[in-house]
Amino acid sequence: MNRQELFYLIALLQIKGVGNITARNLIAITGSCEAIFREKPSNLLRIQGIGINTVQEILKANMEKAAKEIEFIEKNNIATFTYSDENYPSRLNDCVDAPLLLYYKGNTDLNAVKTISLVGTRNATEYGKELSERLIADLSEKYPELLVISGLAYGIDIAAHKAALKHNLPTIGIIAHGLDRIYPATHRKTAVEMVSHGGLLTEYPSGTNPDRQNFVMRNRIIAGLSDAVIVVESAEKGGALITAEVANSYNRDVFAFPGRTTDVSSRGCNNLILQNKASLIQSAEDLINLMGWDKVSSTNKVVQQQLFLDLTEEEQLITNLLKENTPKQINLLSIESNLPVYRLSPILLELEFKGLVKCMPGGTYSLR
Repeated sequence: MNRQELFYLIALLQIKGVGNITARNLIAITGSCEAIFREKPSNLLRIQGIGINTVQEILKANMEKAAKEIEFIEKNNIATFTYSDENYPSRLNDCVDAPLLLYYKGNTDLNAVKTISLVGTRNATEYGKELSERLIADLSEKYPELLVISGLAYGIDIAAHKAALKHNLPTIGIIAHGLDRIYPATHRKTAVEMVSHGGLLTEYPSGTNPDRQNFVMRNRIIAGLSDAVIVVESAEKGGALITAEVANSYNRDVFAFPGRTTDVSSRGCNNLILQNKASLIQSAEDLINLMGWDKVSSTNKVVQQQLFLDLTEEEQLITNLLKENTPKQINLLSIESNLPVYRLSPILLELEFKGLVKCMPGGTYSLR
């Protein structure tokens, strides 16, 4: 997205009553972010879901504030990803409520081949911190490019980030405020280190405070960016459980470490497992097995080209990508094929019907 269109997108997203879904609808109908501000009010009122209050807010949009945000971005070398950019995180493309604009300070590819998020209570026990450390340490030995995602909060979040840095894994903190501050301030040193070995990502412009509702909203980004969401410790209620719920709605794999029934910090995890909202894991090996990351086809058989004579162009593309006989996760296939998951899923299902592809745990696929 060019600078001028980015300016109008920033202005649009700062308008009261205009969220990501409404903004996406307005852009689709008018043709561009700039066109929204140049459209006649009478035409805007004809758009479903747009009332007089929203039109009035559009007419008095704070363009000066948007201009200052552009200056802040450029001055501080902040990257922006908009919904129409090629480098927009591909895993978020299939999330209906994904942010139209993301601000990023870091050096890590958000489209990493494998991504996990560790979430949990802010009142983590030493046991929970040790679980996070051991899991990440073991995973780092097999997957040195694994991207670890969390929310930079107290407890499990910061333990996950620190463990990732310690074991040389890139780690991303999804924050609930602008990039002009770090919250909590006690995590500044870790956050600074993350920028050079991972990064900080937010949908909020500078000047945004870490208000309570922002933390709930940022949890959907944590879930959407992850192949697997792992709840380490959680009480009966908490942000980690919201992240798990959202992950399930996005068809992401959710896992939880079990705990003693008498432990307050494990009740949320135990309930997720009990309600079949998360798979029980006790180690990195469990996670690897359930995600199918260690599965290699037992045969080197090459599927003959003549089997593909009745395949569509997209089906042929997918079978070609799977010819290495190494299972691939659906999000990786989405990146390699340049097909969003919502289009890729029915193609894979059709290939299953044709007996050419098999689905394995963890949303991975391979040739039969």
